[in-house]
Amino acid sequence: MKYKVHRLYVKGNNMQDKLEEFLNSLSGEVISIIPNVRPSFQIMGASAKIDYLLIIEKWDEEEIDF
Repeated sequence: MKYKVHRLYVKGNNMQDKLEEFLNSLSGEVISIIPNVRPSFQIMGASAKIDYLLIIEKWDEEEIDF
């Protein structure tokens, strides 16, 4: 079994569409999706932003063609 980690850059307004399109293009099995969350401080308070998603994909060794 082999794993591949993909990085998908997203913004709040396009995250769902980009993730759906990317997941539908994969041929392996998705193991996990990990957001890179960073704090964002503004005048009115603090929030969090997601810059990119790490997507872990599992491949069977017979199917690998990186």
